Amino acid sequence: MTKSIRTLPALLPGMLLAVLLALASFSVMAETAQEASVRKLVQSHIGNEAKIETVKKTPYSGMFEIRVGNDIFYTDAQAKYIFVGRILDAKTSRDFTRERIEEISKVKFSDLPLESALKTVKGNGKRVIAIFEDPNCGYCKRFRRTLQDVDNITVYTFLYNILSEDSNVKSRNVWCSKDRNKAWDDWMLSGKAAPDAAEGCTTPNERVYELGRKLKITGTPTIFFADGTRAAGALDAKALEARLATVK
Repeated sequence: MTKSIRTLPALLPGMLLAVLLALASFSVMAETAQEASVRKLVQSHIGNEAKIETVKKTPYSGMFEIRVGNDIFYTDAQAKYIFVGRILDAKTSRDFTRERIEEISKVKFSDLPLESALKTVKGNGKRVIAIFEDPNCGYCKRFRRTLQDVDNITVYTFLYNILSEDSNVKSRNVWCSKDRNKAWDDWMLSGKAAPDAAEGCTTPNERVYELGRKLKITGTPTIFFADGTRAAGALDAKALEARLATVK
């Protein structure tokens, strides 16, 4: 017994490795044989350029959820048909597809590089959102007008230049202005352009662009809430207040 106790420390690294291997094996096996079969069939249809992240059997008439990046579509067990669209509860209109997309596209809000964004505080500022906007985005300008009537909020605005060749120039001029927030609002709300930036002024434009690509942001405005969920498009005041009310 004494000998066994003395050799236990020497065995621990091997035991730990075995546990880790077992956990890794469990992770791989988490996908059922049927799901693996569906994965193989669907992958053969869509080719290897689009990588399937997960395959998950749903409770919706035996369909399987296929996740590619932050996109979701559905198929049958034989992968004969591809269903693109949303699944709604017929009685309540609950949008199960939207909920899943929000779940898989969540971010950790505290990880966002907020120092690379414009910051506006209204009222007590307790409610917090981050927005990715392009200076040439009409829907962003509409959402800016909506924000004028929303109080007790902190808004971080990332200047995400994806729409036009001069978006980067306009954002640079705003960032290099003496009062960035005023310069942004002057442009987005009144069409008053910011003065040309000084030659030596540096901006976070490239960092924000790379961040947006990493987060798979393909359109503006894209809004992130403090719980990590996102919304695409110019929410009206009622919809924005409803989303803010659900954030704990």
